[in-house]
Amino acid sequence: MAAIIVPPKWQMPERSITPESIFCARRNFIKTFGLWGLGLVAGLPFGCGPNENAAKIGAQENPPVADLYPARRNPNFILDRPITNEVYAASYNNFYEFSVFKGSVYKKAARLKTSPWRLEVAGLVERPRTFDIDELLRALPLEERRYRFRCVESWSMAVPWTGIPMRAFLKLVAPLSSARYIRLVSFWAPAEAPNQSPTYGPWPYTEALTMSEAANELTMLACGIYGHPLPKQHGAPLRLVVPWKYGFKSIKSIVKIEFTAEQPRTFWNSNRPHEYGFEANVDPATPHPRWSQESEKLIDSGERRRTLAFNGYGEWVAGLYS
Repeated sequence: MAAIIVPPKWQMPERSITPESIFCARRNFIKTFGLWGLGLVAGLPFGCGPNENAAKIGAQENPPVADLYPARRNPNFILDRPITNEVYAASYNNFYEFSVFKGSVYKKAARLKTSPWRLEVAGLVERPRTFDIDELLRALPLEERRYRFRCVESWSMAVPWTGIPMRAFLKLVAPLSSARYIRLVSFWAPAEAPNQSPTYGPWPYTEALTMSEAANELTMLACGIYGHPLPKQHGAPLRLVVPWKYGFKSIKSIVKIEFTAEQPRTFWNSNRPHEYGFEANVDPATPHPRWSQESEKLIDSGERRRTLAFNGYGEWVAGLYS
């Protein structure tokens, strides 16, 4: 009999609990009428709304390859919308290790120690080894790419990422022909990440791609954003970016990449397989069980747009699934 997984409440997307926008509106009402001083309300989240210092608050203490920014922009990737204002992108993040409330993630993630940082390469690979993150990033071509980013919760943004093509990384480490999947593992540091309780799990956060997805031209390992190193709330010092998939596939703060023959378990697909599929390709025709995916809202302007199949990247990736 298959095990029945009942995920804790913190794992639910915020859309399934009280939306943060309602919390923020309530907080502003309370501030306006001076109810904080009366002690009539407690427990409302802080960090509602954009904070112009969010990127600085989450900055790494000793970011790798800091001298290489800004990187050359790759002109092959053209957006159909303006770049999202960084104030909003830095203030509105999913990083469940730290908080279920997007507006407070940048503050809580600031406690993560990102230096020193090493990346283990293991499994079905010719050259298993552990890289110092600065060493790895200096060994491969660094470039900026402007991509659309679509969250499964139906919000979106447009982001200038800086990073290395996954193709170049694969060439460097030389996976064996028997490798069919690539498994990525995030950090395990419960003293720094308050939601990494053994009760919640399964920690650490994991994700996976097929080898053909990993080798696709679009896939990249990002170390920077907006022309500077990644702040911690964006997944410093190294994260995955797969722009044709929902955002939860773009795992943050990677410490291990393993090559496997069998399909690995992944965090959300293990916890809620009826809501979060392994492929997780952006598909306006397939609704989430609790909301439509036909449209999306830009986080800075509030503009509502029609969702594009594969997030608009079908030209590059549709053939992977035919």
